[in-house]
Amino acid sequence: MTLTLPRLLPSPPDKPIPPPDTTDLLRTFARDLATGHQTWTRETAQFFRDLFDQLAATWDTGQATGRDDPVRDALARGGPFPDQSAAPCLELGSGTGAYTPLLTDAFGRVVSLDISANMLRQAAGRSPSRIQADAAALPFPTGSIAVVVAIDMLLFPAEISRVLAPGGVLLWINQLGTDGPLYLPAADVADALPGQWDAVEAEAGWGTWATLRPTG
Repeated sequence: MTLTLPRLLPSPPDKPIPPPDTTDLLRTFARDLATGHQTWTRETAQFFRDLFDQLAATWDTGQATGRDDPVRDALARGGPFPDQSAAPCLELGSGTGAYTPLLTDAFGRVVSLDISANMLRQAAGRSPSRIQADAAALPFPTGSIAVVVAIDMLLFPAEISRVLAPGGVLLWINQLGTDGPLYLPAADVADALPGQWDAVEAEAGWGTWATLRPTG
C-alpha cells in the first residue's frame, strides 16, 4: 500500500532539467536494474566508479537551492523512524556528503557509503564515518542497519532488504522528482523489494521522497 501525502514545500523556480537523452538512458537502466532485467557487473561498477571520481572535484558547484527540500520534508514527515541506538543509519551513494549533516541531526549515527573514493574525500568535513564500497555488495551484517537512506541512487533491492534490521526503514529520495535520471516511484521501489512493503510518499521542492517499511 502507498499513501501519498499532500505537498507542503512548493517547487522553486528554475528547476534544472537534465538532458532528455541521458535521462531516458539512465532511467531505463535504473528500472531494469531494480527489477532484475539488468545485471550489475564488475565492468558496470568500474564505469560508475570512474565517472564519479572524475566528477567529484566540481560536484558541489552543480547543487542549487531546492535540492535539499525532499530530504528535509522526508525527515519531518516520513517517520516514525526506528531507534538508532543499536543500529546506525546508512547513507547509500553519499557523494560529497552534502546531505549527511541533515541525516546526522536526525539520526545521530550515520555511515556514508559511496563507490567513489574521490567523492568520499570531498566529504571529509561532512561525513565522519565513510566507507568506499559497492552498494550491490554491502559490507554490513544482515539486519544491522536501522535506516537506509538513498538519495538519487540506483536501487539494489536484495542488499537493502538484507541489511535492514527488523522494523527498519528505507528512505528513498529523488531530488528532481520525475525529471531525475534515476527516478523510481514509491510503488515501483516497493514492488522491486523482496516481500511486502508499505510506502508513504510526497512531493517536496523539485523532488519526491518515500519511506518504505516491510510488512512481513
